[in-house]
Amino acid sequence: MAEVKTLTDATFDGEIADSDTPVIVDFWAPWCGPCRMVGPVIDEIAQEHGDKVTVGKVNVDENPATAQKFGIMSIPTIILFKDGEPAKKVVGARSKADFLKEFELA
Repeated sequence: MAEVKTLTDATFDGEIADSDTPVIVDFWAPWCGPCRMVGPVIDEIAQEHGDKVTVGKVNVDENPATAQKFGIMSIPTIILFKDGEPAKKVVGARSKADFLKEFELA
């Protein structure tokens, strides 16, 4: 079972750059209703596909520099990073099947 990493402004670049697998990052905030709906879905993806991807979460309230760096205007925003670079961005709540399809894990 893969754990979901808590990413911060201080750790983000290193975690993304040093990853041997693609990284799915959930940009969220605790007050965001759709974020609370997506959170468990992202956790399931980490558990079920942890051998293929690394999963992390960035609280945009606590880590504004990282959110600003990637132009996060709406949350939840989930970005797939490949080789340290953003490869795919999904904005808004979606179903698990939609995320798996978008990130080519299905």
